Amino acid sequence: MPTKKKPQVTAAKKAQVTAPKKPAAAAAAAHARRRELLETAAEVFAEQGYNATTVRRIADHAGMLAGSLYYHFDSKESMLEEILRTFLDELWDGYDTVLAAALGPRETLEALVTESFREIDRHRAAVAIYQKESKQLVAQDRFTFLAESQRKFETAWLSTLELGVAERVFRADLDVRLTYRFVRDTVWVAASWYRPGGQHSPEEIARQYLSMVLDGIAVRT
Repeated sequence: MPTKKKPQVTAAKKAQVTAPKKPAAAAAAAHARRRELLETAAEVFAEQGYNATTVRRIADHAGMLAGSLYYHFDSKESMLEEILRTFLDELWDGYDTVLAAALGPRETLEALVTESFREIDRHRAAVAIYQKESKQLVAQDRFTFLAESQRKFETAWLSTLELGVAERVFRADLDVRLTYRFVRDTVWVAASWYRPGGQHSPEEIARQYLSMVLDGIAVRT
């Protein structure tokens, strides 16, 4: 009887057998590339303004064709939304942890300021965009989450200051709304000059800011 020949296995088929696809590694690489593109877009939005920024300009800064950028995102609006949502989600993760800790009003204020500077360190460009563009963006349906976050932000800070006055930790004559605006603007304007990896850590900058603010509003003993 003639012997049956074994089917030949081509090099390509051997490669498929010996080197199976790694979907987890591919997904991780795609995620990293997406994050890199969002960081580039955030820097461009922060520097040139949202309205003046085009998809082509973002692609140029990323070193790719505009058409290739559409492989990852369907529009510059979707990029901006993801940038701002990521920043605010992380901000509220930190704030909610602080508020749930049931600290005293002074300690809560200190922790909120420190967490704010940490977020500036992580998302400097996103903070700058939020500062410049949020008033215009909230008129669009896809950015209404900005207004909700602003309401939560105001409530958290005002309630902390009001509790501090009630517990005689802060001065009785303190205008809490004016103080809130001062602290808010003083902290977040740092995004215009802060650069990660600089001389001072976010925690050190927070300590310096707090020493200036609290010397003015803490009860003198």
